[in-house]
Amino acid sequence: MILIAAVERGWGIGREGRLLLRNREDMRRFRARTMGHPVILGRKTLESFPGGKPLPGRENLVLSTSLATAPEGARLFRDLPSLLAYAPADSFVIGGGEVYRQLLPYCDQAQITYADASVPADTFFPDLDRDPDWALEAEEGPYETEEGLPFTFRTYRRRDAV
Repeated sequence: MILIAAVERGWGIGREGRLLLRNREDMRRFRARTMGHPVILGRKTLESFPGGKPLPGRENLVLSTSLATAPEGARLFRDLPSLLAYAPADSFVIGGGEVYRQLLPYCDQAQITYADASVPADTFFPDLDRDPDWALEAEEGPYETEEGLPFTFRTYRRRDAV
């Protein structure tokens, strides 16, 4: 499985249920990479989508103990073992923070859009630069958003998967 996320310098990914930064190039890349693949997400991430509806063109696998039922177009999993038994190897883990932490040990790659900015956050992605199990494999950029914010696309690989 592959983790995909956009982070700021402190590895923050969100605040008050919203993304920290808007980056059109990151959104285009996210869509292109995940289209046609299953995506794994939690309830809060699902609720952050327009209308709380699953992402189109992808099988949405929702890991949640608090949702009563899965919305149309999504499949609900109440626990990690049942999700792992179902999820194909080409699934993308798309958040949020707790889902990233739970699935990190089961992934061998992380595709990170890294914004070179400090933004207050209350939800974080695990800092792969400080995790001895992960290594930076490739980096593209730097680029700039329309607002002039510098960012790079980074690919990390689990060291035992290299």
